[in-house]
Amino acid sequence: MLSDYLPIVILGGLALVFGVASLAMSSVLRPNHPNPVKLSAYECGNDPVRLPRGERFNVKFYVVAMLFIIFDIETIFLFPWAVTFRKLGLFGLVEMTVFIGLVFVAYAYIWRKGGFDWAQSAAAPLEHQIRTAPASELQVPEVADAG
Repeated sequence: MLSDYLPIVILGGLALVFGVASLAMSSVLRPNHPNPVKLSAYECGNDPVRLPRGERFNVKFYVVAMLFIIFDIETIFLFPWAVTFRKLGLFGLVEMTVFIGLVFVAYAYIWRKGGFDWAQSAAAPLEHQIRTAPASELQVPEVADAG
């Protein structure tokens, strides 16, 4: 009974050895030429900034991340459907059309609500601050030097 699981254990061991060996060899053989650009933090095209106490990151960053996950999941559902398309026939075509239609409606709703408009959300707090605060109290955010 346990001998039936021996190939699975061997495969798992080989996978573990291959993963560890790949990481070890890549760290030994890779070129290592650090420079300021390579060592700088980078995340989604935005330099990380320290926000003043009490101020939070814009929620749109996380909303867009979740939207990408949703569309990735949609793609994952399309692959098995495409493989079994001929067996499913008209029923499968109608079901996938309904599924893609619902995802498209959600996409259109998010687009209409401005879920993809990054420029609006980034400029709005500063514009509000300029309109409402006296000139002596303005807190203009620092712009990182591109050089």
